[in-house]
Amino acid sequence: METPVAAPARSTDDSAGLPPAFIERLRAILPAAAAHDCLSAMRRRPAPCFRVNTLRCAVAPTVAALGEAGFRPQALSWRDDAFCIADDQRTELTHHALTRDAAIYLQNPASMLPVQLLEPQPTDWILDLAAAPGSKTHQLACAMANEGRISAVEAVRGRFFKLKHNLARLGVTNTRVYLKDGSKVWRSCPEQFDRVLLDAPCSSEGQFNCEQPEKQRYWSEKKIREMSRKQKRLLFSAIQSLKPGGVLVYSTCSFAPEENELVITPLLRRFAGALLVEPITLPCTSSQPGLNCWRDEDIDPQLAHARRIVPDGLMEGFFVCRLRKLASTR
Repeated sequence: METPVAAPARSTDDSAGLPPAFIERLRAILPAAAAHDCLSAMRRRPAPCFRVNTLRCAVAPTVAALGEAGFRPQALSWRDDAFCIADDQRTELTHHALTRDAAIYLQNPASMLPVQLLEPQPTDWILDLAAAPGSKTHQLACAMANEGRISAVEAVRGRFFKLKHNLARLGVTNTRVYLKDGSKVWRSCPEQFDRVLLDAPCSSEGQFNCEQPEKQRYWSEKKIREMSRKQKRLLFSAIQSLKPGGVLVYSTCSFAPEENELVITPLLRRFAGALLVEPITLPCTSSQPGLNCWRDEDIDPQLAHARRIVPDGLMEGFFVCRLRKLASTR
């Protein structure tokens, strides 16, 4: 186990409580104003948000029931099923019967974006390549109204059983769950899937905040390098599992270019002409385009179409990229 990052001395700076090396990197990744806003937002947890579980209940009566219970849900303008509440109601909502009974699912809005960008259809066969704990698998199933097919893969045994439990509790019926190394899936399923979601395991930098120091306790540049190696293997498998003409969304909750642009760039070069990074539109103003270089390493120009979401009090930090497979890569 890695040695926890030592907590910095207390100060009045917005970045107090975050690893100094992380802050230095963040200021190199983001423009100055965006880095300042990001560090300010990271002083506290983002607002609590949730999706209504449309596999089990309708949106309007569920929100009405929350209102009758004293909650004040505020709709997200870009989703019919997603809402946020005041921070002082966070604990109460977490333990409310509607949460326990899987009528609602607590999820940050940034985490909802990869599935939204994938645009799942009810007739699709979709691969969710790193699926646990199941929030995005469930979101896929809701978008597909439990039609079509989802193959959800998880490599870690404990997380696999947690994934199965969560999907059953949430009423997901169009999904088969596999205990398998995602980097090897392509060997048994070459170019079979209409769409692939790879929300890759990462250093979780986008979730850092000063109210929850445990989230950044084991962060290090070594951890970033370890994640990058794993992500490259998973993305190769995701590409090889996708049908020509299909769509792949790659995402992480990390700011690190080593986990994002520098994971995708080598595969864009390896499969030159077969992969296209598509422009995306996000329902938030706090985002930045992908980088064009990092520490003297060139990045494929197409990755200017990727987006790095900056925490703003509602959104956690995220990176999202949508790729179209134009031709076979076999």
